[in-house]
Amino acid sequence: MAAARGSVLVLTNQLDATADSVVSRLNDRDVPVFRCDSAEFPQELTLSATLADGWAGVLDNGVRQLDLSDVRAVYYRRPEEFRLPGGMSEAERQFAAAQSRAGFLGVVASLPCLWVNHPAREQQANYKPWQLRVAHGLGLNPPRSIVTNDPAAGRKFAADIGAPIITKSLGSPVDTVVVDPAEFDDSVRLCAHLFQEWVDKAHEVRLTVVGSRFFAVEIHAGSDAARVDWRTDYGSLAYRPTVVPEAVRRRVNAFMDHFGLAFGAFDFIVTPEGTWRFLEVNANGQWQWIEQETSLPIARGIADLLEKGRTDDDQ
Repeated sequence: MAAARGSVLVLTNQLDATADSVVSRLNDRDVPVFRCDSAEFPQELTLSATLADGWAGVLDNGVRQLDLSDVRAVYYRRPEEFRLPGGMSEAERQFAAAQSRAGFLGVVASLPCLWVNHPAREQQANYKPWQLRVAHGLGLNPPRSIVTNDPAAGRKFAADIGAPIITKSLGSPVDTVVVDPAEFDDSVRLCAHLFQEWVDKAHEVRLTVVGSRFFAVEIHAGSDAARVDWRTDYGSLAYRPTVVPEAVRRRVNAFMDHFGLAFGAFDFIVTPEGTWRFLEVNANGQWQWIEQETSLPIARGIADLLEKGRTDDDQ
């Protein structure tokens, strides 16, 4: 089947070097690209959309226009919050931001094309308890876990595990740390906490999934800190492309289908016995440094997907 026609809409901030590498490849192929940031709306970006069979109209940045009915794919990377005019009261700013979000994102999110990834699907997939439940149900074997704000429940969980436990953030990135349950106090009650069993590892794997293509890299830690969380010591890491076992590949594909994702950055532990154990997925995770370290053609893979305007399953 031939590639789709029309433009690729790239929604991201203007300093996103990762998106730059994808846009460059699309430009090399003469694929029309309209790049903008939601932060440009409403002061620098104009939306005019009329409801017909869908929303028909244009996005206009003062230099170029995008025909909303002629979008083959959207690359939704990391757009920023709306920049509103100065001199507004706090109540006015809140109202204008809510209107902009509902109007601008509501129209754009309704475009019936390939999304990498649709923001609603991304938001769902990035809830860690949700992804852990789905991974467990698919046989991806995540660590035993508890989400709690009860210090007693956390201590009981650790006693039942009978081995070291770790905690990691449920939201914004925070380093994974090994914790001592004896130190749990009422501060645990201040928010939800994720505690998990410590899993012995031979190494970890970052698996970047782009449509039906898998780019898997072993990450070997070279320091004690990196063995707990490799993000704490990038300088000690060694990388090696690897092959995903077929059983893991099938389950990851099912995971992607469950959440409706076209892209995912998965983290796995590989145990000394060779078992792959799911840790988490970031539906909008970083990948450029992996490409730089290994020469795996991830940017080309994303450009291929956006150019086609469909995953291989969409025939």
